[in-house]
Amino acid sequence: MAFIFQKFQEVLIRDSSWNLSPKFAKDPRHLQFEADMNRLFLYTSYNRLGKNADVADAEEIINMAGKASLADQQKQVQENIHSQVKTVCMLIDEILLPDIKNTQEQLNLPLQANAAPRCSGLSFAVGRSGLPNDCPVAYMDHGHGVSEYEMNNFFNSTAGPQTRSLSRTDISQSLKGHTGYTLNLKSSQIPHEKAGQGLFVSGEADVGAVVAFYPGVIYSPAYYRYIPGYPRVDAHNPYLITRYDGTVINAKPWGAGGETREVWNGFSVPEVKPNMPDGIDRGSDRIWKLLSKPLEGGRRENEREVLEHRNPLALGHFANHPAKGMSPNVMFCPYDIPLTETDMRAYIPIFCLEGKIK
Repeated sequence: MAFIFQKFQEVLIRDSSWNLSPKFAKDPRHLQFEADMNRLFLYTSYNRLGKNADVADAEEIINMAGKASLADQQKQVQENIHSQVKTVCMLIDEILLPDIKNTQEQLNLPLQANAAPRCSGLSFAVGRSGLPNDCPVAYMDHGHGVSEYEMNNFFNSTAGPQTRSLSRTDISQSLKGHTGYTLNLKSSQIPHEKAGQGLFVSGEADVGAVVAFYPGVIYSPAYYRYIPGYPRVDAHNPYLITRYDGTVINAKPWGAGGETREVWNGFSVPEVKPNMPDGIDRGSDRIWKLLSKPLEGGRRENEREVLEHRNPLALGHFANHPAKGMSPNVMFCPYDIPLTETDMRAYIPIFCLEGKIK
């Protein structure tokens, strides 16, 4: 399996030369997106190959990655990620809900792909219909074999189902028993005085595994003016991230999560210590240029969601950038949850002002 991973790495290194081309200079953002999606296609496919994969499977995936269109690669990555996210949600359901009947057959597979049955390379190829339910795969792991490393159905009307009285730590350890890993939040090991807290994987995650969710309130471009602090939205908020499609996610209201499952409207802001001092403007030029005058009345009290604040993977916003000379070990992956997946909703740690889940 190590030899197969090496072949994937060679392809990624070879294809990294795109950023030196004249085409990159003309449209760097789009080409970066294409490169990231190609990388995600390879990593998620590698994850699904499992331990029983052979070199022929790897060659087939590499060949498909070179021929598939961007749209087809996006579709396959979305299916891979959805399969794994759904498995995580079902596992947390099993841990928290006292009368849940999720059996191992319903879960289909453990999250880690090394227990997966062998599938041929073409079974991962583009053009497949429907979502996969037999091979699992947002932050995704680049591959580590160490024990801990820092990452760069009884409902009521207000609080959702009655859950077991478990702490977030209890849930975290139970989830680790199923997946082989969980997350810890502690002082960063990055040698910088403003590094603050860092996000660590405890256990071992396979290459291509989803290791964290980026939580918070999401804003489409039409809703930028509702972002707190507008127009200088990121002057004192390091917990903002922007997807390629222009969606902004503000993780500051989520903080470090909580100890309850409760109604959340996305505007309760816990005490969060950002990894930057007051007075320092470290803003994104792209967001700044898109924004102008803030609007009032962005909060709508009738828009609320019951969310599980004890989700142990909802800490992606604490992953720091690597220090100089260090390589990143995770990467960001955009993911859209299907609106039909209502059973997953409580475990997707986001609130959308316009009612669209991303």
